[in-house]
Amino acid sequence: MREHRLKIGVSGIRGVVGEFLTPTLACAFAQAFGTYVGAGTVALGRDSRASGAMIQHAVSCGLLAAGCEVVDVGILPTPTIQIYAQDSGARGGIAVTASHNPAEYNALKLFNHQGLFFNHYERSELIDLYHQSDFHHAANDQIRTVRQEREAPLRTHFRRILPHVDAGRIRGRNYRVALDAVNGAGSLPSCQFLSAHLGCDLHAMSVDPSQPFPREAEPRPEVLTGLSDLVRANRCAVGFAQDPDGDRLAIADETGRVLDNDDVLALVVEAVLSRLPGDVVVNLTTSAAIDEIAARHRRRVWRTPVGEANVVQRMQAVGAVIGGEGSGGGIIFPAVHYCRDSYTGMAFVLDRMAATGQKLSELAAALPRYSRRMGKLVFEHGRLGPIMQTLEREFSGAEVDHSDGLKLTWPDRWVHVRASNTEPVLRLASEARDESVASALFQKVMMLAG
Repeated sequence: MREHRLKIGVSGIRGVVGEFLTPTLACAFAQAFGTYVGAGTVALGRDSRASGAMIQHAVSCGLLAAGCEVVDVGILPTPTIQIYAQDSGARGGIAVTASHNPAEYNALKLFNHQGLFFNHYERSELIDLYHQSDFHHAANDQIRTVRQEREAPLRTHFRRILPHVDAGRIRGRNYRVALDAVNGAGSLPSCQFLSAHLGCDLHAMSVDPSQPFPREAEPRPEVLTGLSDLVRANRCAVGFAQDPDGDRLAIADETGRVLDNDDVLALVVEAVLSRLPGDVVVNLTTSAAIDEIAARHRRRVWRTPVGEANVVQRMQAVGAVIGGEGSGGGIIFPAVHYCRDSYTGMAFVLDRMAATGQKLSELAAALPRYSRRMGKLVFEHGRLGPIMQTLEREFSGAEVDHSDGLKLTWPDRWVHVRASNTEPVLRLASEARDESVASALFQKVMMLAG
């Protein structure tokens, strides 16, 4: 089971702290990273989970041992760290965060000099270097320092977003906004962004990064009852929720109803395509609603395996103007940066509301309607292949895609089954126009996979 609790995937290395992800391992992996990117500065930040400081110290040691200078940016959202790594001319960046995973997990998200997740070739070379332990060992006169930078990263991040929306118009609306930042890395930056930059009348909860996560880390509708209550109690126009590292975004409308994550991405895609020409890239689990919206604007939708790095690579290849992962609450707008960014999402949603004068519920009601079911199932090592074969046999006649697990598509519905990139589970998703069809399809696949 050990190999499943420590995952090396498209975003970096991740595992349960103490049992699988240790300071020794983090130090060695950071030294491999420093050896790979070469002597120079590396931006290093983290989210607010309890193990963060310990793992960050270990990562600093590994980077210093490789001859790198460490720029400690503190507790910051992952997209902020990515943008700063690029803007500052660093050799690369590391965010110590397990993102939407539970508090007992932590991870190293690794970025190149462009602030992007490593591509397949970079990742393979780095992992080979790590396994061979062929690290650079800095001599005494090569050992550099750790210095702090607390202001430039956020300033750079927000400066990139604001020109793409009418901030004056948003401020003029003085929207009453609710926020649940799960006591994560976005807690203080999100308050600053919404209040100072966008002029919102903010009603915030869980914005103390010194405290534990008060709910499950992943901002799914069923765990955001506190946000819904906050919206209704204060008659807010919208409610925003983030995961612990601030790359994922969930949204509640003015009634307190939490939108499906695919609808959040759909709102932003609609907003972007209304003003910019270009195609869209999403992952295989993202709703077909995106295809309908793109068709309205005579644009193409490209699909990739799940994972931010996969979506970004295709976006770069086709010159897409917007993309993301609806299933995970991730919005990628390359004019700001090729990263999942909840702040860009918040700004675009508020801008769309201000431009149209419509309530969020009205904007959501105008989206193409689909019903979706999502779930996960623990599976034993070695069973993945037989499960996929069983499903393909049972659903003969569907259009088959093997690029990421198994996706089966019919004209009015689809189902996607794949191994998680971050946890030892099988992820299942289904979608159809009719809720009963989506539910029946999901239940049948769950039964066959179980």
